Amino acid sequence: MGNLKKRTPPEQHPQRTGRKPPRALKWVIIGILAVGVVAIGLSVAGQSPSATTPVAIDPGAVAAGEQLYQANCAACHGPDLRGTAVGPPFLDVIYAPNHHSDESFQRAAEVGVQPHHWNFGPMPAVGANAGLTRDDVALIVAYVRSEQEAAGIFNDPSH
Repeated sequence: MGNLKKRTPPEQHPQRTGRKPPRALKWVIIGILAVGVVAIGLSVAGQSPSATTPVAIDPGAVAAGEQLYQANCAACHGPDLRGTAVGPPFLDVIYAPNHHSDESFQRAAEVGVQPHHWNFGPMPAVGANAGLTRDDVALIVAYVRSEQEAAGIFNDPSH
């Protein structure tokens, strides 16, 4: 019995108070961390939470985007965005903003795409190779989104 140490009560312990933080505080901290993780993920992906929310599309941007699309994309994706034998259609719910964000188009132009929805071969990177900047691709996307909206698939709820 000589080896037993006298225990210091929690209220007198220098490092412990004996009180636990309220459970609600734990859930508030977890919630804040979850929101932070989502915000960081979206920012790393180059998107804001509203990146795929329909907005008014500038007609000048659409017209410039159509010219860039016809010169750089139409050969594979069709002059009417309905696809060809070598590239998929952009007037399909697969490419609605809630399934393929604007940043998806940017990445496809920049680094290419491996087939994952269609039986077409891989899409090579075309952005820098064709002299397209991110701003050029954004104009192309404005044109595509405007045509998708006109076709009724801008924000298809099936995805």
